[in-house]
Amino acid sequence: MKVLVIDVGGTHIKIASTDNPVPVKVVSGPSMTPKQMVADVLAATLDWEYDSISIGYPGPVALDRPIAEPHNLGSGWVGFPYDTALPKPIRFINDAAMQALGGYSGGKMLFIGIGTGLGTALIVDDVIVPLELAHLPYKKGKTYEEYIGLVGLEKQGKKLWRESVLDVVAILRAAFVVDYVVLGGGNAKLMKQLPEGVRLGANSNAIMGGIALWSRPDAPQPRSTAPKTIEVPPASTTTSAPPPKANKGKKKRDRVPPKVKSGTKSRKPNKHGKAKK
Repeated sequence: MKVLVIDVGGTHIKIASTDNPVPVKVVSGPSMTPKQMVADVLAATLDWEYDSISIGYPGPVALDRPIAEPHNLGSGWVGFPYDTALPKPIRFINDAAMQALGGYSGGKMLFIGIGTGLGTALIVDDVIVPLELAHLPYKKGKTYEEYIGLVGLEKQGKKLWRESVLDVVAILRAAFVVDYVVLGGGNAKLMKQLPEGVRLGANSNAIMGGIALWSRPDAPQPRSTAPKTIEVPPASTTTSAPPPKANKGKKKRDRVPPKVKSGTKSRKPNKHGKAKK
């Protein structure tokens, strides 16, 4: 199966596929809507062949659909008609979970994506558990994302930002009791020394995760584009007797001879046909 992968981010949308593993980047940002995303994706993949689509979404997902608007993009993502706007079957997954799937190597893993925002996901024995930790309180009245997302990087500078990242990693690693931590996202490359049990994820993890999503046991089968053939059973060669015709008009009543009252004698008629008195 050939898969088209769309990794929706707050700065760029990355588009790749089974046959085109090097992503094409489209600028996103606060004005990016799902309608514009679909138009950009279709324009970038005019001559691509694929059977299904994986979309990594920067927010919570349920039943292969976004259930909340993203924090760093435009509006209208919840309730958009993706099935009719895109030409192939679609699977939605949280973007951090898609990257986590691409970097998973067994056991219990925590993925932390540090880019424009903060994405997190947990995988335990091949079961993906998307997390929403970015906007939980961290310290001094600010959230995790405000410290180790892009805003925190720009405000603190690289040195203090790195310290914040390592502190958050230690807190979450202890909270989830994981075997190892994978750091991904656009700013993970800025990290220098990492503690034991923490490693950087490859840039291709999101694409690999989107492709792997369709090979999982719970993946739906792509719908066929071939027209359905309806088989009509042959007509029966036996003839059945026609139904009986309904009687028209009133049904004739059977004539019943008049009853003779008890205690009376029947009178014989005379020669003129009149009964004798």
